[in-house]
Amino acid sequence: MDILLAATASFFAGFVDSIVGGGGLILLPALFAIFPGAPPATLLGVNKGSSVWGTASATWQYARRVKLPWHALLPGAGLALAGSFAGAWMVTQVSPDVLKRLLPLVLLLVFVYTLVRKDFGQVHAPRMQGRTEMVAMGCLGGVVGFYDGFFGPGTGSFFVFVMVRWLGYDFLHASASAKLLNTASNVAALTWFGWAGHVWWGLVLFTAVANVAGSLLGARLAIRHGAGFVRIFFMLVVGALLVRTAAQAYF
Repeated sequence: MDILLAATASFFAGFVDSIVGGGGLILLPALFAIFPGAPPATLLGVNKGSSVWGTASATWQYARRVKLPWHALLPGAGLALAGSFAGAWMVTQVSPDVLKRLLPLVLLLVFVYTLVRKDFGQVHAPRMQGRTEMVAMGCLGGVVGFYDGFFGPGTGSFFVFVMVRWLGYDFLHASASAKLLNTASNVAALTWFGWAGHVWWGLVLFTAVANVAGSLLGARLAIRHGAGFVRIFFMLVVGALLVRTAAQAYF
């Protein structure tokens, strides 16, 4: 029964994650509720072990239907991988408590900005080309990848927001592009947890399959309904992240 509950939560997490990120909002609390006696690091490892397959499958699904800037995304993914490793190491050296209190304020700004700008992310009009876009994507991958390794909540949503605001993508192309970078940062985190022995691979086998199924469904819906649909999900996920992180930081 515990495996079935975890797999069900992973399915819905993959669904949400494939559209705009934030699947950890669903899967992590479910894992902590289902396995209350498990070490937190192990449950974090299970979450990463599930989501890495979901984000990878969503990347494949988007790549078949959406034109992606591979010349920029591949270096960005490499730096997201390196940044996530660096962040995972850094969290062993310093406490993320300051970032924990700052995160709700950042999310509030993202939420309000997206809410006020009704046309935000509706039109795909990239502002950069060629090497400039590659450098920008590399910086984005490295910085947000570091954040994912160091702290983590909202990584996928931050990738999407910056691609829309800075690079000029619409929400659909931003979400599609973010999946590859998020997959790379998840691989780094999973490698770290796996090396430390904090992954229940038997459980991950079931939750990963469920996550992939949810991811494929979510990606298909995002492709079918376009940027407006993704924007709505983005607002919902950022709003939920804002409430959760504020409650954890201040209450």
